[in-house]
Amino acid sequence: MLRFTLMTSALLLAGCNASPTKVSAPTPPSAAAIAAIDVNAEPDLPGLKGHAPLMALLKQAFIAMKPGYVARTHHKDKAGVPTFINRLIFESSPYLLQHAHNPVNWRPWGDAAFARAKALNRPVLLSVGYSTCHWCHVMERESFEDKEIAQYINEHFVAIKVDREERPDVDDIYMKAVNLLTGRGGWPMTVVMTPAREPFFGGTYFPARDGDRGSRKGFLTILGELSKRYTESPDEAVRQAKQISERIRAISQPGPPGSVPGPDALQRAAETFTGRFDARWGGFGRRPKFPRPVSLDFLLRYHRRTQDAHALHMVAHTLRKMAGGGMYDHLGGGFHRYSVDTRWLVPHFEKMLYDNGQLTATYLDAYQLTQDPLFSRVAREVLDYVGREMTAKGGAFYSATDADSPTPSGHSEEGWFFTWTPAEIEALIGADGLALMKATYAVTDRGNFEGRNIFHTPISYAQVAARQGMTQDALRAKLAPYRKTLYDARAKRPPPILDDKILTSWNGLMISAFARGGRILGVLDYTQRAEKAADFILTQMVDLKGRLYRTHRDGRSKIMGYLDDYAFLIAGLLDLYEATGTLRWYEAAVSLQTQQDALFLDQKNGGYFTTSAEHESLLAREKPDYDGAEPSGNSIATMNLLRLYAFTSRDEYRRRADGVLSAFARGLARGSTSQPALLSALDMRLDKPVQVILITPEGVDSKSMTDVLRGQYLPNRAMVVLASASAAKQQQMIPLLKAKTAQNGKTTAYVCEEGRCEQPTSDPRVFAQQLAKVNPLFETHSAPPLKTF
Repeated sequence: MLRFTLMTSALLLAGCNASPTKVSAPTPPSAAAIAAIDVNAEPDLPGLKGHAPLMALLKQAFIAMKPGYVARTHHKDKAGVPTFINRLIFESSPYLLQHAHNPVNWRPWGDAAFARAKALNRPVLLSVGYSTCHWCHVMERESFEDKEIAQYINEHFVAIKVDREERPDVDDIYMKAVNLLTGRGGWPMTVVMTPAREPFFGGTYFPARDGDRGSRKGFLTILGELSKRYTESPDEAVRQAKQISERIRAISQPGPPGSVPGPDALQRAAETFTGRFDARWGGFGRRPKFPRPVSLDFLLRYHRRTQDAHALHMVAHTLRKMAGGGMYDHLGGGFHRYSVDTRWLVPHFEKMLYDNGQLTATYLDAYQLTQDPLFSRVAREVLDYVGREMTAKGGAFYSATDADSPTPSGHSEEGWFFTWTPAEIEALIGADGLALMKATYAVTDRGNFEGRNIFHTPISYAQVAARQGMTQDALRAKLAPYRKTLYDARAKRPPPILDDKILTSWNGLMISAFARGGRILGVLDYTQRAEKAADFILTQMVDLKGRLYRTHRDGRSKIMGYLDDYAFLIAGLLDLYEATGTLRWYEAAVSLQTQQDALFLDQKNGGYFTTSAEHESLLAREKPDYDGAEPSGNSIATMNLLRLYAFTSRDEYRRRADGVLSAFARGLARGSTSQPALLSALDMRLDKPVQVILITPEGVDSKSMTDVLRGQYLPNRAMVVLASASAAKQQQMIPLLKAKTAQNGKTTAYVCEEGRCEQPTSDPRVFAQQLAKVNPLFETHSAPPLKTF
């Protein structure tokens, strides 16, 4: 039907006598044609008179959309052609394209939109979200698809849509405004501002009309009040906007630099996490529960340096509970975004690349520390899921899948794709299969989510196997064909929407996960996937000067990279070098670090800005330090600098790392749990990172030595595993390799700290002993034990 719709539209524009066999592939409007559009031109939307040249370009862009494009609107004619088209049809962001057929006169963020607002003397309505955001979809259906609300917006505001994943700088600035105005934030984010881009109103989701969802005021009423306020008291609105803008500027910069904190900061943070730990279900705090891998990573490091058993328990217990809950996809692998309850059962069903990349690395680290096979199995399943379902043709990784999915009735419902009824299961695998699924995944007739079942494992496989009178291996073997049948059947359901844009920063996180998975688990395919993704970014997502782009879709890269694009990719490239020994990845990491320093470094006060001087100037130039769902660019940049110092002994790397730690010294010294990734970098700075060089003569089996290295948790490290010939070639680039050779025709290990090395060894037992040495965090060799609550 969609192909027919697009062809029908093409024929209508081509003329009544056009023949389908003679219609050439439609071409989208050129960038020059789009740029030449009169800023005052309006599309044919409620309350507006369509400008013919603009409408022709909008229709041309629609017709040229690639096969499979779906106009996301209920405003369509009988042939399925959308009634409305706005300027977002020119964009590549899946989120913006979702709104390209709203009756709202959306514009993308840019000078043209604000020039129009200034010319009309109207306030700007800014709406920020992302393609897999459930409540963004709800507000779209309720408000932005409503013709009455759309007409009011079109007649009284200039409306701008922003994809927060493409423009994190815009999102961060105006989320600060929303938090200042309301005390909380979230998406969809709704901000009203002056044509000077200064906000005077903010919020998140709003029901459409008074009384909807129990609200006192609906969105339409709020819009009316804001428009009246701006029209009747513009000076007051501008005054408030300027005050808010000044507060944003003030809080966007850290205080004056201080001294690099000591180990007490790490202990204070660990104690705070202990106080918030949910001893029953794992995680921290109450519902909703987010995985936040950076917190778990910090606690693993703290355990290593202090041998505090409770720090390790908090992590291991949380990982087991998450893997057993419904937040984990037990059929397809991968983690959903977060759990709406305390026990990780009912998720918000979107899947994000950044969550799965970080969680894979955390499960791998926990596996090295505990040797719990559950942790390695989960890591494998997540990597397999990303390789199977989230990998683009060129090898890079897609961004996310939606929380909502179509039902057989045609409506979208959150989680329908992932949930089951007993009848659906029995129809596919029979009564015996249903019985085993009930025993293993707690399937019930009543269900646990709107009458359907989210698979979860409240008891372990070992307990299920014991109850079934079989071994775990026998249980898994019996489950395997049932699971495959259900997975294959699920794959035939209408899937959640895929956000197929490629983001450099999130790919960096996933490159790290695959590289580390390949190295630790010994799976070559994982390493190769990391290499393909890295190659794609380094060849397809750079400009002529080698600078990174932020995003790529449909063959086009755009938006100059931000700090996290550089920092996360550099980390991934260093992990890839450690996994492969291929010099290209190390050289690319060093080159990108040089660029990052030139573009983002605060030479005066230390640390890195989110944006470069070449980016658009917003209300403030932020210097990020909050480690939330994603770590901050400054946190990962600090770790990268310390790793590069461990490879090279170049003091400039350590000085710049100290500059970041000094810039945020005040929060770090308090042991702030808002900065766990930066605290992890501080742990590395206070440690003596281990330098491991493993060199193998050509044709010699190195498995016994590499197996030792795979099994060691070494978070503060520089690691090189090479054949003899490669080691000789790389000595000029990497000082760490100088004078390191394979001895006596055997694989030889060198374990060093700050250039001082243990006796070279080819004995796996001696190698393991050398790697097992840890520098205690405190001089007394142990920290006071964490108090449990």
